[in-house]
Amino acid sequence: MQTAKQYFDSLNNDYLSIHRKKEDLFWSTYMGTSEQSEEFATSEKSWSDFISNANRITEIKAYLNDLSDDTEENKNTIHGLKGWLALFESNALESETEQKLKADLINAEAVLFDKKKNHVMSYTGENGDKIEASSPALASNLRANNNEAVRLSSHQAFLDLEQWVLNNGFIELVKLRNKFAQSLGFDNFFDYSVVKTEHMTGDELFVILEDFEKQTSTTNLKSIQSLQDEKGSDAVKSHNFYFSFAGDATRALDPYMPFSRSLRAWVESFGRLNIDYAGAELTLDLLDRKGKYQNGFCHGPVPSYYDNGQWVAAKVNFTSNALPSQVGSGYSGINTLFHEGGHAAHFSNVAQNAPCFSQEFAPTSMAYAETQSMFCDSLLGDADWLKAYAKDKNGQAVPDQVIKALIETKQPFFAYGERSILVVPYFERALYQMSDAELTAQNITNLARKTEQKILGLECSPRPLLAIPHLLSDESACSYQGYLLANMAVYQTRAYFTQKFGYLCDNPEIGPLLTQHYWNPGNSISHDNSIRNLTGEGFNAKYLADVCNLSVDEAWEIEQVKVDKLSQRTQVPVNDLNAKIQVVDGANVIASNDVSVNGMCDAFEKAIEKIS
Repeated sequence: MQTAKQYFDSLNNDYLSIHRKKEDLFWSTYMGTSEQSEEFATSEKSWSDFISNANRITEIKAYLNDLSDDTEENKNTIHGLKGWLALFESNALESETEQKLKADLINAEAVLFDKKKNHVMSYTGENGDKIEASSPALASNLRANNNEAVRLSSHQAFLDLEQWVLNNGFIELVKLRNKFAQSLGFDNFFDYSVVKTEHMTGDELFVILEDFEKQTSTTNLKSIQSLQDEKGSDAVKSHNFYFSFAGDATRALDPYMPFSRSLRAWVESFGRLNIDYAGAELTLDLLDRKGKYQNGFCHGPVPSYYDNGQWVAAKVNFTSNALPSQVGSGYSGINTLFHEGGHAAHFSNVAQNAPCFSQEFAPTSMAYAETQSMFCDSLLGDADWLKAYAKDKNGQAVPDQVIKALIETKQPFFAYGERSILVVPYFERALYQMSDAELTAQNITNLARKTEQKILGLECSPRPLLAIPHLLSDESACSYQGYLLANMAVYQTRAYFTQKFGYLCDNPEIGPLLTQHYWNPGNSISHDNSIRNLTGEGFNAKYLADVCNLSVDEAWEIEQVKVDKLSQRTQVPVNDLNAKIQVVDGANVIASNDVSVNGMCDAFEKAIEKIS
């Protein structure tokens, strides 16, 4: 019979093998570099079978009952086994019915994913020609293209995608998800997912969400009404909305935020924050292309952990969908780079003794995981960060008037931005509460428009609900609220650092503190406890609500103080990220830091400038 320590080591090794195979196939499938969808579905099932093995719960509890913490080795084994117990308790499927339904879900999702890869979207160009486009390209048109016909056809492509989704397997997937959740004793899949991803009930979640909705509703509606009063009723039509309040500012910022400089900005900004990737191997696929998954993500084929005292550095892949030739693509591309780079920093620094503590699935809270990435991308909106890193081809920093224009366009709709996250759980909860008979394409479409009207204050969202890829994937369905919960934690964290240090941009104290309190523990502690450990205060949503409700003048005054403080301090040196970095475009390597970081950034800039 195995000792507890042998059993624990076996769990670690078996998981790493199964997880690595699944993640390698995930990457090649989602990047469109292979046609191995059947192999991927098989590997996904093997991984799912491993983490859902209910027998492990009994086995682990037996070992824990027999172990005493009288030696350091036993203490470490107990800690690791408790981590595995939390994973299996979050994912275990005890009956054959549950296991079969999970397998059916994986297969159904794989079929929908394959079909969606072949769904072609397009918009009408300025010359009347039909142009094939990805979701990021359509979204960029809605933000920054000054031709209304282009924007209208781009939005229509999203509406067409909604109907395509509803008529190509999504409704059957919803029914199957509910059936699976009900087999586990839940009323519906939404309730199951909230318990699994955030460790609270749907009712407990909506106490938080409804409070936030009430705190920001008036500000949101007032901003929309003001835009309509100023620019007319057409301004608040779905295809015009983003452009009406942000188009001019987006174009004004564009020369200062070329995507070609995004890699250097990431390396330098994270380096000055003293963020250390702990020897990780990072692969970045940053450009949009046909056949590639149309949303940024970060996955870690090799989780970081200590294997019997020896550090196992992470292997992390992350992606964005940048379109360097489009106006506004530089800012949106670098935003995704910072967001996913924040995830990578987190999952490269989990310093526990088993890989179960360092992975993005349950029992890891989505809100906890997204707090790390969203804190990093929040820096891009700070005036001092823009002054330090947003520069034109001649090295001139972005002017104050451009930053002020950004605030004048962004701040009135800050609440709208957060509510564009809030609208998703409101919709998904109602969707999964519908009976099978009620689940028709028309009823779901009507629900989407009704929810958008209620939460966003628009007849239809510029990004219609079923055009959001998270709703289709089993990993992210019914978990979108994690982004909003995370942003609440982000602004609580920002407030703490600002109060403690006076500034965020290039602050070398921040990286080590994030590493110590947020990243090193992994999922061995709760999201709330990680916040308490850093700030001394439990989770509090008021910091985000307060920022949503700032006036333009109040927001501009805060940003002016940041710029003034930036001018009074000397820029700190760039610390090495301590990572092996490779930037690819599919199978092609664009740049790497094998020789030097500067060489990598130079190579990336040259490659992007050729296609811009």
